[in-house]
Amino acid sequence: QAQLVESGGGLVHPGGSLSLFCAASGRAFSNYGSMGWFRQAPGKEREFVAVINWSRSMMKYAESVKGRFTIYKTYAANTVYLQMNSLGPEDTAVYYCAARSVDGIFDSDDGINYWGKGTPVTVSS
Repeated sequence: QAQLVESGGGLVHPGGSLSLFCAASGRAFSNYGSMGWFRQAPGKEREFVAVINWSRSMMKYAESVKGRFTIYKTYAANTVYLQMNSLGPEDTAVYYCAARSVDGIFDSDDGINYWGKGTPVTVSS
C-alpha cells in the first residue's frame, strides 16, 4: 500500500531553518510521478507550498515561500525534502507531503492521489 511519511517538523525561532522529509514506500518511487508539499495553518485552508516533477527538471513554489524554500528529492532514498530558510511566524502550519501519479507540476490538491499525515512546524520566539 502506498504510503508517505513526513518527518523533520518542530519548533524553530524566527529567521531559523528547518528541513522536512517525506519518505515514500509501498510502491515503486517512479510510480509516484510528481511530489510536493502543502501546509495548513490554524484556522486556514490548506495551501500549496512546492512541487517537483519526477525527473527533477521542474519545480514550482508558492509566492510566499519563493527564495526561502527549496524542494528536492533523491531516488536512492525514495525521499522528497523541503529545505526551509528564513522562517517566520507566518510559516507556522502542519506540512503535508503529497504525490500525484501523473507527472508534471501541480499547484492545487486537484488530482493528488496520496497524502501523508503531516508534520507540524512552529515558528516562534
